[in-house]
Amino acid sequence: MRHIGLYLHIPFCDGKCYYCSFFSKRPCSTEIDEYVTYLKRSIASWGKQIDRPVDTVYFGGGTPSLLGHTRLIEIMNTVKASFSVEEQAEITLEVNPSSTEKLDFSALRKAGFNRLSVGLQSADDHELRLLGRRHSVTDIGVTVKSAQQAGFDNISLDVMLAIPEQTISSLHHTLDFCAECGVQHISAYILKIEPGTRFYQKKDILPFFDDDAQAGIYEETVRYLSELGYHQYEISNFSIEGYESRHNLKYWHDEEYLGIGPSAHSFLDNKRFYYDNSFDAFYRNEITDEGPGGDAEEYIMLALRLTEGLIFDQFRERFHTDISANMMRAAKELEKQGLVRISSESLALSVKGFLVSNAIIAYLLENT
Repeated sequence: MRHIGLYLHIPFCDGKCYYCSFFSKRPCSTEIDEYVTYLKRSIASWGKQIDRPVDTVYFGGGTPSLLGHTRLIEIMNTVKASFSVEEQAEITLEVNPSSTEKLDFSALRKAGFNRLSVGLQSADDHELRLLGRRHSVTDIGVTVKSAQQAGFDNISLDVMLAIPEQTISSLHHTLDFCAECGVQHISAYILKIEPGTRFYQKKDILPFFDDDAQAGIYEETVRYLSELGYHQYEISNFSIEGYESRHNLKYWHDEEYLGIGPSAHSFLDNKRFYYDNSFDAFYRNEITDEGPGGDAEEYIMLALRLTEGLIFDQFRERFHTDISANMMRAAKELEKQGLVRISSESLALSVKGFLVSNAIIAYLLENT
């Protein structure tokens, strides 16, 4: 029986960072308790409908750590009671250092949580203030050390690239900080200016990076992290060998998962569906159907986010056909420009290609 991943959305934050467009709100304690009640009820309901083993669980947000360890453990216990969770399942909790006073890492580890994703963004306090973050670099160090002392040996740090006023020197400092913390995984995302955010309101005022400057920061991140021992396995993700995010790899391998909570998306039984960005709709269990998923084009699009790329044998095994000759001709033209790498086993984007991945993938799909 095929395993699925389980994503649980915790839509609360103690404030909006200037770049954030995710669905979340600042709650009062009664709202948190109400949400946890409905979330556990929904988990139990889905567990009765789906007889599939779970091998990854991801608590995302928002700021899941804002719930505190007691509520998080209650939710995890509901998951275990409702689903067949594999003994070696990867169970990830997103943590914001500004809310770690609510967490007992030892209790979380004992309850089965075994991976943390911590929002660093920068190891420069000035850059953190520019981003609207509410923690300091010192807070990050304390958070990571406390988690490690509690037995967490699979920790990821999020890093933001192309922050206003960021330099190559400050970038190196941030990446060195990650390595010195002894974390196993780093996610490095280029800052995107999204409508509805504080940064969007100031897009004509602040010194945001242009495309060429962003490209330089990204390429240097890939190079420097490789020197530090972190191999790139996806456009924005790097790890020590063996510590790739198993949950996120489900998305990129076009495998199935269930998302529960406002704005959470799912892919089950070759169908895609989601909850709207609404607490009330979630409490009424209203689900929007996105239609079928998992076709060849979707598979290609997701596979090309990975450094391993599109592996021909795996594509043939899943779809009982080969990549079209027309698409391979298009890929060879891109190879001449240094945007893709082609071997007898696979087609993959280069680092340069990752910078324009959307355009490349769209071009290749037009030629399938």
